[in-house]
Amino acid sequence: MSRKFINRKNELLALNEKWKSGDSQLVVVYGKRRVGKTELLKQFGKNKPFIYFLADKRTQAEQFKELGRIIGEYFNDTILMKRGFVDWIEVFQYLKKTKKRFVFAIDEYPYLVESDSATSSLFQKGWDEYLKNSGIFLILSGSSVAMMESETLIQKSPLFGRRTGQLLVEPLNFYQAGQFFPKKSFHDFMRFYSIVGGMPAYLLQMDDEKTPEKNILQKIFSPTEFLFNEVEFTLKEELREPKNYLAILRAISWGKRKFGEIVNETGLKKNILTKYLNVLERLRLIEKEVPATEKTPQKSRKGLYRVTDNFFRFWFQFVYPYKSELQIGRQQEVLDRYEKCSASLEAVVYEDVCRELVFDFEKHFFHIERAGRWWENDKEIDLIGLNKKERKIIFGECKWSAKLVGTNIYLDLKKKAASVQWERGNREEFYIFFSKSGFTEDMLKLAKTEKIILVQGDKLIK
Repeated sequence: MSRKFINRKNELLALNEKWKSGDSQLVVVYGKRRVGKTELLKQFGKNKPFIYFLADKRTQAEQFKELGRIIGEYFNDTILMKRGFVDWIEVFQYLKKTKKRFVFAIDEYPYLVESDSATSSLFQKGWDEYLKNSGIFLILSGSSVAMMESETLIQKSPLFGRRTGQLLVEPLNFYQAGQFFPKKSFHDFMRFYSIVGGMPAYLLQMDDEKTPEKNILQKIFSPTEFLFNEVEFTLKEELREPKNYLAILRAISWGKRKFGEIVNETGLKKNILTKYLNVLERLRLIEKEVPATEKTPQKSRKGLYRVTDNFFRFWFQFVYPYKSELQIGRQQEVLDRYEKCSASLEAVVYEDVCRELVFDFEKHFFHIERAGRWWENDKEIDLIGLNKKERKIIFGECKWSAKLVGTNIYLDLKKKAASVQWERGNREEFYIFFSKSGFTEDMLKLAKTEKIILVQGDKLIK
């Protein structure tokens, strides 16, 4: 199924602003595999003088020959096309000699580093001696987030201080991802989004003419499809020994979110687990969530870990534990398991979506500086938004069920809100309720007299 290029307006705008400057540029573009970096580069290169080189795991000699062919074709240099380059210094010297302004995008740069650990040092030399005043627009792009950071961004990296910009390409948010399915209603797309999240490559695998269940059977549960092994493949690309990481991600996906719970579930020693969790955070596969009201989130001891990618969460719940069954054709049995708990999976994702949506309704209460969940002991609030300067707070609940939300939910939230210490006695309070199915008549009446905002799906009820 062919679909148009979706979104990435801000990323393209940032790149085009740098292009318009006319200066030499060294821009680092990075992000998780399948997030759409390559398509972004190609869209940026449209209607510009553009050379694109995709690095891979072949030998250096083979890659230099390929690069010679690509650059030779661009500059109509038949000799270069035949003989290729010898090393990177020759590449840089050749590019400087052209005296032309063009975009040179090197995709999957980490493969070049794997092939030769001196690559980034050679690029530092090449930039300093040949390219920084040449007018070139050099892009180094890669999916190995850890390696891109260590080779180009951190202070110890050879290219630190040379880059003129960096762009972390994030997964699409709910509304951006929804553009892949323009005919779907909010409720219908929620079902797809809870399965594949905001990764363009995963969204493109889904057939919007078929039900989520049909897509799961055909595109995820089938051992011949790429999504079946996608998570393991991604981890093997990033990590040398993925076995323990798989165990940790499975534990978190199944609701073991406290550090101690993950220790008990995986059997890993605390110091080893800490190291693994730090790696997974750095790869942006998990995040440590703390209550929205914490004054110093980095030092908080209340952290709960969560898998950041909806598809990873789905895969660890419904593919990884049942790979044996799926390999021998028992797809329907596993699908039955999914159907029994699909509503609860969607409810978790709906909470995330509501934390995105709340910013769309700011004009009805106040400008939110920070939003997130809140919990303490046995109490939990789905959503809290804060403005410290104005001492304003909004409390929210997100209900993804067939039941109408009534005044009992409001009264319950008010009780929990009284336990939140943030600026207590010196704050202005607001309330917001998100509901899949709507609200009772009593709740609709109450909202008109209190500071209550009601949202059905993603639509404000006035």
